[in-house]
Amino acid sequence: MTEIVTAGVLVIGDEILSGRTKDQNIGFIAEYLTNIGIDLREVRVVADDEAVIIEALDALRARYHYVFTTGGIGPTHDDVTADAVAKAFGVGIDHHPEVVARFRERFTEAELNEARLRMTRIPDGAELIQSATILAPGFKIGNVIVLAGVPSIMQAMMDIVSPKLKSGARMLSETIRANAREGDIGGPLRALAEAHPEAIIGSYPFLDEDRKPNTNLVVRSRDPEQLRVAVAAVKDMLTKLHTPH
Repeated sequence: MTEIVTAGVLVIGDEILSGRTKDQNIGFIAEYLTNIGIDLREVRVVADDEAVIIEALDALRARYHYVFTTGGIGPTHDDVTADAVAKAFGVGIDHHPEVVARFRERFTEAELNEARLRMTRIPDGAELIQSATILAPGFKIGNVIVLAGVPSIMQAMMDIVSPKLKSGARMLSETIRANAREGDIGGPLRALAEAHPEAIIGSYPFLDEDRKPNTNLVVRSRDPEQLRVAVAAVKDMLTKLHTPH
């Protein structure tokens, strides 16, 4: 079996915790990583506090192959992500000449104030994540990928960095409509999950087109044969459930 590659996400920002900004990045990153064969195992949301960011970053980067951060790399005083990352890795941080040159092309000297120059500060040794359409870059240092908090910019950065990431075997899945209430299949489903440990079986209740309780069963596995066997077992269970005794 191909190695399982794991990741954590660290969302940074007081505005997320206060509810002023509704996070749009976690779901996107989770789906993106799943599609390229990386398992997202943990998400943390922390305030714009350097010490708290460092603590969370150190915990996540020791636990997973990759850590993706979003937020906190803008021009204001509370954008402290870059400084926190530099301190976590024990490296210096300074205005990156390549980024400063890009800013000088975009802004006049009067516009290129201290706040805007904050966005050109990159930890020593970090690799830039940038393109012609992204003004202020993200960066990668060690196993940490630092992305913007603005969803459209974050998504563009993911497209740039993803080809360079190590990935594992993709998780395969199949969805089966149960035509049964979740409570009616809980027992048999538990037995199936125990009988097929190489597969993950989840149940997701919903209201169907007749506004009646129904359930989707989702079977996941990295092994196509294990997926086929587990799906067949689920379908057999449902057939027996719906067959009059």
